[in-house]
Amino acid sequence: MRIVAFAASTSSRSINKQLIRYASLLLAGGLIGDDVTVEVLDIGDYEMPIYSIDRQDADGIPESAHRFHGRIAEADALIISFAEHNGYYTAAYKNLYDWASRIDRKVYQEKPIVMLATSPGGRGAAGVLERAMEAAERQGADVRAGLSVPDFNDNFDVDEGRLVNDDIDRAFRQALSTLARN
Repeated sequence: MRIVAFAASTSSRSINKQLIRYASLLLAGGLIGDDVTVEVLDIGDYEMPIYSIDRQDADGIPESAHRFHGRIAEADALIISFAEHNGYYTAAYKNLYDWASRIDRKVYQEKPIVMLATSPGGRGAAGVLERAMEAAERQGADVRAGLSVPDFNDNFDVDEGRLVNDDIDRAFRQALSTLARN
């Protein structure tokens, strides 16, 4: 099974990237089976101009959007951890999504997905996760689970790279386990 995972953030200090790395270690370590590989994408590698129909008409769809769309196509499943900027997606992710949706309106291509979010606050970016999950079906997603991790700095040990709150870690592993093939 090939899983593509990414944080919807371009920050080099992204806590959502740390959460994705932890998920990747668990999955590559056999959480749902021995034949799992995880490719972790950095959406910063897919930078492109801000989407507009005028730019698309003039220049076409950027090669970066095609590469991103191709990575999703090659995956058996996806894991996305959403950073929250003022209650919504980051501008970088929204732009990448907008361009990819011009290739195929169902960007997620009917792939099984676990959607995550975290923040330093008590809501754990729950607002953006709710919006992402609400829109996901229309965007071609088979959402298997969603989990918000609140109070990241209290619940995640950065030095060890893992969740330290047993209840949250158990829920995290359960969410990831939904990607196991039936």
